[in-house]
Amino acid sequence: MLAMQPLLRHLTEIVIHWHRLVDLARNPYRPELHYMRGPGPKWHAKHQGRSA
Repeated sequence: MLAMQPLLRHLTEIVIHWHRLVDLARNPYRPELHYMRGPGPKWHAKHQGRSA
């Protein structure tokens, strides 16, 4: 059994990394979770004369 302990430890690390990878793949980018600013100065200069 002592000879199998390093193998089991290695397999456990592989499983942990696999689960992290799967979690990352399931979590798509969600821009609403990030801070997003409004239109910048170029947008305002371009749309200056237009009315809503």
